[in-house]
Amino acid sequence: MDINGWWAATLPIVTAAALKIVVGIVLYMVGRWLISFAIGMLSRVLTARNFDSTLQRYIANILAVLLNIVLVVAILGYFGIETTSFAALLAGVGLAIGAAWSGLLANFAAGAFLIIFRPYKVGDYVVAAGVEGTVIEIGLFNTTITTPDNVVTIVGNAKVSGDTIKNFSAHDYRRVDRTAQLAFGVDALDAIARLKPALAMIPNVVTTPAPDVEIIDFNALGTVLAVRPYCHTRDYWQVYFDTNKLIASTFGSAGYPAPFNVQENREGPVVP
Repeated sequence: MDINGWWAATLPIVTAAALKIVVGIVLYMVGRWLISFAIGMLSRVLTARNFDSTLQRYIANILAVLLNIVLVVAILGYFGIETTSFAALLAGVGLAIGAAWSGLLANFAAGAFLIIFRPYKVGDYVVAAGVEGTVIEIGLFNTTITTPDNVVTIVGNAKVSGDTIKNFSAHDYRRVDRTAQLAFGVDALDAIARLKPALAMIPNVVTTPAPDVEIIDFNALGTVLAVRPYCHTRDYWQVYFDTNKLIASTFGSAGYPAPFNVQENREGPVVP
């Protein structure tokens, strides 16, 4: 065969194929740029409308996946590949992956409900799926929580949505529950009169509602007082520890005796 003739016949085919590949690459790059531009525009619009940042990322991720699938199918169609069959194949693969990753899909669906109904948001202090701490991120599949001892804990969204959720940041304040044990013979009303004004002086204790100091119980040691100041969630542990210090210092300054078990004292030591 004449090489020159063969090359003359092949050159238009190679040129057309190369040109088509170059155009396909350009289309892909332009498509990717348009997708990034569209997602950026959407993010700016959502930000202007004060949408939650987690919800923005969630919508942007879903939109990016869908647009990229459309772009790939469009380019395959440009190259003459039957996209109907490809779409059917993609659906079949998606079904197989869905069956294999049912747990992930359950987390994904639960994440969507968490974003829509928003039982908590990033920055809230919660107990979710038995994990207590500050919410750092609400992802597509997991919620990331930093516990009070500074350990990052990742919990599946399905487990979170299927369990009880406590949100301590939903209100402006929360109650700090402490108790104070009095010895027999100590005037409980005097102790209450000393503690109430002192509690209001603890830093970050809110004035409304006012701190509660009441008799809650009686036991073998004497009277038990409920000591309950209120504060913002971010100040909880500071107020908790300061309240303990206040109880100890107030009772010490008043000269209250240490509680002891009256019955054990009456019975005396057991002599062998």
